[in-house]
Amino acid sequence: MSSAAPPSSIAPGAAAPAHRRRARIVVFAGLGVALGIAVVLSAGVGQLAVSPSEVLGALLRPLGIDLFPAPASEVATAGLWTIRFPRVAMAALVGAALAIAGLLMQAIFGNPLAEPGVVGVSSGAAVGAGVAIVFGLTFLGEWTVPVLAFVTGLGVSLAVYALSRAEGRAEVVTLVLTGIAVNAVAGAAIALLTFLGDTQAREQIVFWQLGSLAGSRWPQVFIVAPLLAAGMIAAYAVARRLDLLSLGERAAGHLGVHVERLRLGVIVVVALLVGAGVAFAGIIAFVGLVIPHLMRMVLGPAHLPLVTASALGGALLLTLADVGARTLVPMADLPLGILTSLVGGPFFFWLLRRTRRSAGGWA
Repeated sequence: MSSAAPPSSIAPGAAAPAHRRRARIVVFAGLGVALGIAVVLSAGVGQLAVSPSEVLGALLRPLGIDLFPAPASEVATAGLWTIRFPRVAMAALVGAALAIAGLLMQAIFGNPLAEPGVVGVSSGAAVGAGVAIVFGLTFLGEWTVPVLAFVTGLGVSLAVYALSRAEGRAEVVTLVLTGIAVNAVAGAAIALLTFLGDTQAREQIVFWQLGSLAGSRWPQVFIVAPLLAAGMIAAYAVARRLDLLSLGERAAGHLGVHVERLRLGVIVVVALLVGAGVAFAGIIAFVGLVIPHLMRMVLGPAHLPLVTASALGGALLLTLADVGARTLVPMADLPLGILTSLVGGPFFFWLLRRTRRSAGGWA
């Protein structure tokens, strides 16, 4: 009789087949090249068109590389560095943060339909931003809205976790139901703030809820970037334990995983990632749902490569969405949430039907 463990008891990331390793190389290279092209394209399109070669020239000239011509005018160069480049960087960072957060949520909930909004971070951030907008709070200057959004988003996520605990642990179903209840309360609070605010405040709240990267600047990029880096490091650190958790809580516990501690840590990381993005870009839906699932379909269930692939895929999706936001309607800047919802809504419906047909299977 063979002593080998049955397939169901082997962790997803234990031994990747050769075709999975080849797929990882192809996916990483393809996403990296596509992201680079999207970044150059995004920086060049808009009311002031700049050719790809001039975009590359503006990027590489400070490094002493003169392979490409610089923009013809100083105005174009200044516009790239003060407006376009920080906006493109913010799109890539926020997209990566939302995708990684979605991957982590799907891992701890064991469900491909899970997304970061389940724990209330987005709705909580919206409440914080709405309070600052309606009551005209300016104690931190222009940083008041994003800081309050970040703090309230993180606070609501921790509150959801605390309220869902029973007998020293939080059940997944209880977490989901608590999140739904807290999101409903947060939605009511946002509606009340919208009612109390004047016309200008209402427009700001609505536009913020729809998501936008307009007005992104380097100081904001320098805040989001280290938070994303910290979140990615944490995701890499828990990837193997998430592989074990996919075998079931009891099996993971027998293999040395402290499930409750892992779940709390992941929720905090998700709140940091989503809170950082939502604070500066508003609520952007479906990135955390679509990208991790697509990457899992291609690469398999092992979480270590999925972190990298999700980050690249999320950055690519939001960068392309931002291109559409700036170009689809002449002389207008569409909210990002509209575009991501147009893509994510049909995908969610397809995913729901597919999951029901497979009796809740991953892919």
